[in-house]
Parts: sequence; C-alpha cells; structure tokens
Amino acid sequence: MNRYPLWKSLLFAVTMLLALVLALPNVFGEAPALQLSRKDGGLFAGSESMQPIKELLEAQQVIPDAAFVQEGRMLLRFTDVPSQLKARDLIETSSPGAYAMATTFASRAPEWLRRFGLKPMSLGLDLRGGIYLVYQVDTDGAIKQNLQRLERDYRTALRDKRIQYDAVEATTSGVTVLLKDASRLADAKVALTNVDANVTLVTSVESGAATVRASLSEVQMRQRADFAIQQNITALSNRVNQLGVSEASVQRQGANRIAVQLPGVQDASEVIRLLGKTATLEFRLVDQSTAAGEALQSGRAPLGSKLYKDRGGRPVILKRDVIVTGDQLTDASASYQQGEPSVSVHLDARGGDEMFRTTRDNVGKPMAVVFIERERQLRDQGGQKVAVDVTHEDVISVATINGVFSNQFQITGLQPREGQELAKLLRAGALAAPVYIVEQRLIGPSLGQDNIDRGIRALIIGSAALFVFMALYYSAFGLVANVILLCNVVLLTACLSLFGAALTLPGIAGIMLTVGMAVDANILIYERIREELRNGNSPHAAIRAGFEKAFSAIADANVTTLIAGIVLFLFGTGPIKGFAVVLSLGIMTTLFTALMGSRAIIGLIWGTRSSLKRLPV
Repeated sequence: MNRYPLWKSLLFAVTMLLALVLALPNVFGEAPALQLSRKDGGLFAGSESMQPIKELLEAQQVIPDAAFVQEGRMLLRFTDVPSQLKARDLIETSSPGAYAMATTFASRAPEWLRRFGLKPMSLGLDLRGGIYLVYQVDTDGAIKQNLQRLERDYRTALRDKRIQYDAVEATTSGVTVLLKDASRLADAKVALTNVDANVTLVTSVESGAATVRASLSEVQMRQRADFAIQQNITALSNRVNQLGVSEASVQRQGANRIAVQLPGVQDASEVIRLLGKTATLEFRLVDQSTAAGEALQSGRAPLGSKLYKDRGGRPVILKRDVIVTGDQLTDASASYQQGEPSVSVHLDARGGDEMFRTTRDNVGKPMAVVFIERERQLRDQGGQKVAVDVTHEDVISVATINGVFSNQFQITGLQPREGQELAKLLRAGALAAPVYIVEQRLIGPSLGQDNIDRGIRALIIGSAALFVFMALYYSAFGLVANVILLCNVVLLTACLSLFGAALTLPGIAGIMLTVGMAVDANILIYERIREELRNGNSPHAAIRAGFEKAFSAIADANVTTLIAGIVLFLFGTGPIKGFAVVLSLGIMTTLFTALMGSRAIIGLIWGTRSSLKRLPV
C-alpha cells in the first residue's frame, strides 16, 4: 500500500476548487461597456441612482445588457460597440457636463460572481486594445522651476535674517542676489548656503554693491532632470488611479519621455485632458496699497507686486512673495463647508510653519489662491506651426484671514466640478515639469481580440499535441499528467485573476512555457518510476522513490528558472515584465501541481491497491 496523506490530498482538492471558482469569470469574456462617474463628486449607490439613465436609454431603444455599480461608478454593458457609442451620445446630449464617461469593457460574468468581487484576469494593451500615449518631459522647465524655488527660498532666508536686498532674480543659469549693504555679504552667503548647500555661490563687490550668484553644475542639472522624470512618472500613475483608469502602465522611455498605456479605454479624451495637466497652487497676500482698476489701466503694478485676474476677469494685485506652493501640499480632498464646495488642504511641516507665520502677522487681511496651469499650444509663426509654452494664472479664491492656521485649512469659493478636479490634481501630485504628448495611438479592440484568438489557438494546439504524446507514451500515467496540466493552467489563471496581473501577448507565451515545464516535471517523475521498476522494486516502492528522487532535479530546474524570471521582472520593462510575472507564477503552480497533485491522484488510483502487480507507465 502507498497511501498519500489525507490532509495533502484534501489541500490539493480544496485549492483546485477555489482556483476553479476564481478562474471562472475568464470563461464568460468581456463586452463593450460605458463607465460613468458624477462630476459633482457624488457616487452612484444602488438601483435608484441608476434609474434615470436607464429610463433615458430605454426610451431611445438602447437597452444595456447589464447595469451595475462598481466602486461608486456606474457601468453599462452592451452587446456591441454601436450601442455603446449611441448610449454615450444620448447621455452626453441629455446631461451635458454632468458625467465623466469612458468607453471600456466589462465582464459578462453573472451577478453572483461580481458580488464576491471576482474578476477576469487583466489584459494588456496588445490584447485588450486601448490608448497608447508618449509624453515628452520638459527637463529645461524642471530646472527653471527649481531655480524659481531657490529664488523664493532665498527671499525668505534673507528676510528672516533681516538682510536687505535690492533684487533676487532667477535667470536661465542661476539666481542673482543684489544686496543693499555690502557689509552683510558674509551673512548673506551663510543664509543662502543654509537653503541649499549643493548650489555653487560666487560673490563679488563692485562700486560698493555686493552681488551673490548661485548656479547649478552640469551634474546637478542632470540630477534635477532625472528627478523630474521620476516625479512625473509617480504623478501620472497617481492621476491615472485617481481618475479611475485601471490596469494602466506608466514607464520611462528613453532620456526624457514617458510611455503611458491605458488598456480598455477607447475614448480617452477626458482622461487625456486631465492626465497631462501641469497644475499647481500658490498662496499670496493681496496688495491693498493700490486700486486694482488703476493698475489695470496703467498696466503697472506696485514694486514687489504683480497684477492678476480672477475667473470673472476682474483685476487683483498680489504680492510677489509666495507663502506656500503646491509642492508643499501633502493631501487635498473635496468637501463641503456650510453647504458650499471647498477643498481641504494639508501642508507639510515647512509649509505649515510659513502659513502659521503669515496668518499670525496678517489677521484681517485678504489672501488669494492662484491656480497655475501650463500647456503647450501650436501657433502659426511665419506660415509654420510652432509649439509655444503657455502659462495660465488665475486667482480662484480671495478670502480674509479671520484666524491663525497652519498646515490644515480649506479653499472655498469654488464650483463643485472645479473643487473635484482641483482635489484630484493636487492629491495626485504636481508634475515636476511640464509634459507634452508627442505620440498618441488608438489600438482597436478587434486587433486585441485577434491576438487573443491566435494566442489561445496556439495554446490549444500545443497542449493537444502534448496531451496526445503523454497519453501514447506513458499510458494511464500520461492521462494523469494531462489532468495535472489542466489543473496547472486553471491554477495559473486563478492566480493572475486574483493578483490582478496584466496578461499580455508575451504572457500567453509564458503560459505555454509553463505547460512545457510542467510536462518536463512529470516526465522526470515517470522516468524515475520506470527506472525503479527496471531495478526490480515493487510498484509501490517505485512510486514512492520516483517522487522522492526526482524532487531535487525538479526543484533545481524550477528554482534556477525562477531566479531568471525575477531578474527579468526587476530589470525588464513592458511586455518583458508581463512575461516574467506569468513565468514566475507558472513555476510555483508547476511545483504545486506536479509534486502534490500528481502524487495525490496517483496515490488515490494505485496507492490503495494492496495487490498491485504492474504500473501502466
């Protein structure tokens, strides 16, 4: 008798049962869908909130195949793409600007699977179709922003040390500080060094005027450019998550470009509009020394101030000294204060200290919030299209400082949609440098479906050939191996669905490689059993020895391949990472099914026979 421990057999059976349930949503496939989210910040909850939209579509004979709420968003599933696009146009026409809509895909899985939170495996851009974007990062703009930050910090440092200056100006190569009193040159140099010790300071005294020039080295400029690219990758990833686009890929491409993949998105106009925005905030005190109307007519603002306009086109004079910038925000969320939309802002320690000092010294005075947005536009110059960087600066809020506050406060005076959008952009993180789309491609779902069909066809043909070979060469044991191969594919599919790993075309190749490696593990075990039988051992002893002695060879081969898969994941990009994920998961499922699953099934069929004379292997 060669009984396999009951608890191990039950563990394998329960695991495969769970894997079958987890992999089940992949059987039903996907259909075109429309994802709706309310722009006023509200959430869909229950069938009552969906009823007006469903009635609108039914009145126009555009009946969705299914309608349900997922994470506060409404999903309408249709049988074909024309119905999907017609429903989008109807909703946009009836309620313009009320909803943010994205054409995507939804699973055809039954409702009971959705209630358990079970989803099919994620598909990559090459299989599902979607939007492929390439952004170019303005690294020169990143260096310019860094110099402007130094200018603001230098002003603050000199003011704190009571060192008077005539001007602090950022240039293309550095920051120039002109002091009023040359005797304070040494003190000024110490104060500026404390702001950033890595900046090179050069001092000079001419005709009684002291000048300090701060400049960045070539190495520092490259480091700043690299930092800007990495920061933009993080910010773009956060914005994609905040805007509800899942399964996205944001990766660096070349020296100064970022590639963004949005699988499943067919119409990404709303997403693209918000994705590349370079938006930030500045908090400034209002200059009340001169009437804003007079400054607008003369075109001049008082010394140390700058003329702005609010959203209504009215002039506002603000002081040039910036209290806090968007870089110092740690969190932002849309909320309502006394029934009016607002944005709750949280600052870091440095920003909170500066806000505390400003509000303490200026209670009763007005403070403004400036929303700064940068974009690149194409304009005609001499009959040619030239890219021009445009900066929009609008005063979105002017409020009186009624009390002292520091790192937590609210921005009011906003429209509901403005509050939601501003909170999303600020919470996702400001872009460290402007980005511009240099490539945009729409990959149709038909091409992705063709890739899926071909990949599945190749997997079926390859697996069928393996099944025939194993059944002919190893007889009944070969049929057991075929069952184990099917279990391996089901378990791998369940893992991909559970962990949300995106399956790409190279990932399908990884599944096929996993099947081949699983066959190899079974072949090692069966050949060892044959060898034991040839040596005169009993069938039960041959089974036991076959699994025990083949274990080291199977483990060594799979562990070395797993190391290769980990290296590919760590250093690879895009499709290579997808292949590495599938390969690594496949190795673990192979070890589980080949060693535990094969032993359990073989033990169940032949291990319980006391008078076993031969093995069909």
